Amino acid sequence: MEQPVYHIPAMLSEVLDGLHIQAAKPQVFVDATFGGGGHSRGIMERMGTESRLFGIDQDLDAYANRIDDSRFTFVRSNFRYIANFMDYYGIRQVDGILADLGVSFHHFDAAERGFSFRYDAPLDMRMNAKQRLSAADVINTYGEEELARVLYLYGEFGNSRALAAQIIRRRQQQAILTTRQLQDCVHLKDKQDYARLFQALRIEVNDELGALRELLQASATLLAPGGRLVILTYHSLEDRIVKNFMRAGNTEGTIEKDFYGNPLTPFKVIEKGRTASAEEVERNPRARSAKLRVAEKL
Repeated sequence: MEQPVYHIPAMLSEVLDGLHIQAAKPQVFVDATFGGGGHSRGIMERMGTESRLFGIDQDLDAYANRIDDSRFTFVRSNFRYIANFMDYYGIRQVDGILADLGVSFHHFDAAERGFSFRYDAPLDMRMNAKQRLSAADVINTYGEEELARVLYLYGEFGNSRALAAQIIRRRQQQAILTTRQLQDCVHLKDKQDYARLFQALRIEVNDELGALRELLQASATLLAPGGRLVILTYHSLEDRIVKNFMRAGNTEGTIEKDFYGNPLTPFKVIEKGRTASAEEVERNPRARSAKLRVAEKL
């Protein structure tokens, strides 16, 4: 029986080019979203025999995809702790950091994980199964104002207060514990709306934007001069944060200037938001939303 695909790496050749891998010299790379290991395997094919690659993933399922190579080290953790782990392994600076922020096929297709509205499953959505907070906790314990905040900020629902009130009324009658119960409760217009609802819950449960900010801030210190930061984003919320950081050196996008009015930023932008080719989107429809941003440490 054929094994299901864990994840198809998006924009693989563009990502590898963005990392500027040089086989002739020892380098250190970090794949902060190891997942199925597709990008990592591509990195290892290009890097030299004395180079090292660290693959970070908080999902235990990703451990099964680890690469049997002395140059590779798997780190089971949230990528927000990248600086801690590099320090633990005695790495002071790295030559490239990659993060593919898309959710893997594996998570959407594993019905029991509750990431997709296509299945009737427990409201879970935890990337790290050991953490406490689940989507069911958010739906059943958050106050109306707090729930509206999640729906507005992370799902971009203009009617977030009305949606939150709807959910509160239903849960007062019966706990909302499955993806189907949640869908029956809110009655949204189309699949895009349900996708935004599930996105909002997933971002809240996993603190995705908070973790992304910490990864970016750590990269400014970890990257060696000439090192590359390569990020694949999939929705406007995370893309805005990455764009701001690469342009200004902070996630708010505030550009500081020196005495002479010259902008002070730790990066030079290499790629400003490249998208996947039509051929790739045909092979891998989930690459349609991918946007590649690359910056080089000055």
